[in-house]
Order: sequence, then structure tokens, then C-alpha cells
Amino acid sequence: MAVMGRISMKAREEAARKIVERPQDFKICEGCESIVVASVDLCPNCHAYCFNLSQDDVIKHAEILGAREQQSVTSEDLL
Repeated sequence: MAVMGRISMKAREEAARKIVERPQDFKICEGCESIVVASVDLCPNCHAYCFNLSQDDVIKHAEILGAREQQSVTSEDLL
């Protein structure tokens, strides 16, 4: 359940699990460290265009992000 642009820990854990299962479908933004789908050319959060494509790094990063509360500012937070 999202609250004021925030995602619950359960939802974060579920998203992380899906990313770990299919790391080839994701990449890490070098600008804000968000995990984004591999098909994007620009990060939807910070509009950076440099990405880390390492599947091992995607897995490690998903495990870290899935185990903690959201700390980043998203576009919804700015509305």
C-alpha cells in the first residue's frame, strides 16, 4: 500500500523478489541508484542516462533496497 508516495515494506520486499528472479530485466541508475526496467533510456526519477547493467549488482542492490524503508524522493513526492 502506498502512502503519500511511499511504498510499504511488504511491497518493497515483493518488488525486490521479482527483480532478483529476473535481474536481466532491470538496471541501476548511476544518477540516483534507482532500479529501473532495462528498456528505459532515461531514469524516470532523475532523468539520468547512465546505467549499471551488471546482473550481480542489480541483485545485490535489490536485496538492499528491499530490506529498508524508502529513502529516495520520487516524482510523486514533488506534486
